[in-house]
Amino acid sequence: MFNLLERAQYCYNADNTYHQNVFCMDGFHRPHWLNLWLEKPKNYMHRFVGTRAPDEYPFLPDDLPEPMLPSTEYPKVLHPVANSININKKIWEMYFCNLLPRLVKEGSDRHCGSSAVRDTICLQALSKRIHYGKFVAEAKFLESLDVYEHAIRAQGSDQLMRLLTYDESVETLIKQRVKAKAKIFVQEVTIGEKAVGPSVFKIKRKFSC
Repeated sequence: MFNLLERAQYCYNADNTYHQNVFCMDGFHRPHWLNLWLEKPKNYMHRFVGTRAPDEYPFLPDDLPEPMLPSTEYPKVLHPVANSININKKIWEMYFCNLLPRLVKEGSDRHCGSSAVRDTICLQALSKRIHYGKFVAEAKFLESLDVYEHAIRAQGSDQLMRLLTYDESVETLIKQRVKAKAKIFVQEVTIGEKAVGPSVFKIKRKFSC
């Protein structure tokens, strides 16, 4: 939430931050700022250390170099087919087509690098949190094998979602907690006489729970 609020201080900055071929010169070519930030740090660590946490999935999987050192081995918790599930493309589309336009102002304020850095942090955080759901689903599956196996064999997607999802009252409490935290983070902090009066928010609310 805090990273999204930090991103909200900048405009969308589409032209220079995400414009194709903004970096194009002899011996160096990267499509845009965001591609540079997503690719370079991850590639550097992957090449020299060879680490890939099981709850982290790359946005640019085809661009990862071969590691120079042996990769870190993690316990095999999930079914092997789980590694083929990477929905970062959907997360990317949701973030730029739905979430970001509702969060930031249109146009450009020329803070392209800062926008790309914040976008990278937000995308990676969203991806990790969403893909972590595979571990939650696996734990619930192992707790109730018979119930889940019956739903899986019957191809009952609605039943599976009901089994995986907490009680609606719990979901409502989570949304309320998120809303309350966001309101706290986004308030202007004032001290002294100026602190008297209604709260002032740095970002105009565009969302509803």
